[in-house]
Amino acid sequence: MRTRRPTRHPVPALAALLLAAALALTGCSGAGEDSAGSAAADRGIAAPHANDKAGADEAAPGGAGSGARATAPPKLPTSHIIRTASLTVQVKDVPKALEVARTRAENAGGYVGNETTTRDEEDHERTRVVLRVPVEKYDEVLTALEGAGKLLDLSAKAEDVTDQVVDVESRITSQRASVARIRELMDRATKLSDVVTLEGELSTRQADLEALLARQDSLKDRTSLATITLSLSETPVKKEAKDDDPGFVDALAGGWNAFVTMLRWLAVAVGAVLPFAAVGALLVLLWLRVVRPRLPRRPRPASATSALGPLPTARPAPQSTPARTSDEQD
Repeated sequence: MRTRRPTRHPVPALAALLLAAALALTGCSGAGEDSAGSAAADRGIAAPHANDKAGADEAAPGGAGSGARATAPPKLPTSHIIRTASLTVQVKDVPKALEVARTRAENAGGYVGNETTTRDEEDHERTRVVLRVPVEKYDEVLTALEGAGKLLDLSAKAEDVTDQVVDVESRITSQRASVARIRELMDRATKLSDVVTLEGELSTRQADLEALLARQDSLKDRTSLATITLSLSETPVKKEAKDDDPGFVDALAGGWNAFVTMLRWLAVAVGAVLPFAAVGALLVLLWLRVVRPRLPRRPRPASATSALGPLPTARPAPQSTPARTSDEQD
């Protein structure tokens, strides 16, 4: 007789298996979320430090973030200076010294400008010449010209025109852009009145542009070439007189010079007054000879008369004689 084995129900076992699997999955997902959250938090904390480090690297003069910009030196603006000099040199032979000055200017890359030559009463030659030399050779040529003879006078000047050069260049750029815009508008214009107006405006702006270009060329010429005005004289050197104490002859010569100077000034004063005196004398002569005789004369006062004739003149009263005394009568 077979005994019946008790049958096991698979439902509880399956439920337990599903519960274990669910718990396992829940634990894995929680662990994954925790790990992801912690990683994100770590990234959020590390990001500011990374940004701070990058900013510090860029701010540092030698950092890796700055690259070649930090190591490259700043570009300085080019200076534009006009240099001029004027000097007078006394030499023994003016033509020879002038030829040497020309040679020095041409060897330096310059040229000779205006040239004027004169002679004085003693047949001494004097020459004035303008030399244009590059600015780089200015000091060298000037030093050589100073040593050509006896230096009598020297003046040098340096004028900084960098601001003018930069301003002119900026205005030229703006003017060229303005001319280009006017030409574009002329290409698009359809009315004759618009074309005429734009042509007048284009002519005005082109004239302004040409004036700016001419000024730019002038500044470029004056800043690239220095101007040296050289005067060469042939006047002989006078011998220095001995420095002796003045004596009687010197005093006599000084007095005579003072006396001659006084006479000269008196003659000048007389000469200045003489025309006025001559005119005054002529006026007086005309008054006495011409004007005065023609003036009416005043009548003389007449003697007193009456109808019966002239009145008798009054006789003087007789003088009374003193009475004689009795003794005088006797």
